[in-house]
Amino acid sequence: MKQNRRHFIRTSAAGSAALLLASLDSVAMINKPEHQPAKGFGIQIMATNWGIEGTMDSFCNKAKQAGYDGIELWWTDDKKEQDEIFNALKKYDLEIGFLCGGWQTDPAEHLAAFKKMIDDATGQSRKKPVYINNQSGRDYFSFDDNAKFIEYTLDLAKQTGIKICHETHRGRMLYAAPVARTFMNRYPDLKLTLDISHWCCVHESLLADQQETVNQALERVEHIHARIGHQQGPQVNDPKAPEWENAVKAHFAWWDKVVERKRKEGGSITFLTEFGPPDYMPTMPFTRKPLADLWQVNVGMMQLLKKRYAS
Repeated sequence: MKQNRRHFIRTSAAGSAALLLASLDSVAMINKPEHQPAKGFGIQIMATNWGIEGTMDSFCNKAKQAGYDGIELWWTDDKKEQDEIFNALKKYDLEIGFLCGGWQTDPAEHLAAFKKMIDDATGQSRKKPVYINNQSGRDYFSFDDNAKFIEYTLDLAKQTGIKICHETHRGRMLYAAPVARTFMNRYPDLKLTLDISHWCCVHESLLADQQETVNQALERVEHIHARIGHQQGPQVNDPKAPEWENAVKAHFAWWDKVVERKRKEGGSITFLTEFGPPDYMPTMPFTRKPLADLWQVNVGMMQLLKKRYAS
């Protein structure tokens, strides 16, 4: 009897997980773009090592085996770490997008550190990055201080031919939709990394009351961080859970608009599946046990993105 009961619990749990996955899959496939894209359209999906333990070689192997096209990493000035990164990229034939930013509280010091980091990332000759994503400035810097980051990268993008984007991230200069709008109005060539989960959290909404600003941002997006946020946080515990259906639909609707623009233009778009570890990932009290498997959540999102958008 006990064996039968354990078998029932195991099979019931597996069946429930399959149903939830099927539910997410069906939600994500609603109104899937069907028409043929213009020549030159392409999609690449990157993996993050955020919360993943092990060596760079093991991470890249894991990403390749899962079906990712590349990885996104913080640029490092450590020569040994650089060797490990570039050797693994070559070994597993993966693309790279670098993340740059700073943490200094003084605007001038912050900008100087940022310039050095992004100059090094774009100036190295071992492998050209698909893009540079920037967590730029700070939310409490002045408009003029934050604007210096944009002005510097606009010139650098022209010099290097590398796609350089600024992320809609809490704590950074594009932390809120109306703040981002002031920068978009000032700088027509500003390119964005869309992590709209942050705006959902900041504005405690799915942004239905800010559609004009959101649409303006979607026209600037070149790279997407594909994490599902909600009205009270930047990350749902598991996008397969039915209580997050509205949040999932909202995020796919935003991503659809970006991809549709790229399909018409014949341009490329990159995604990073960026569900994060604790404390982004909700946990059980006292034990801090994550409520979902981080790698499986990210891989599941990658598979859905490919199914929906890849030609």
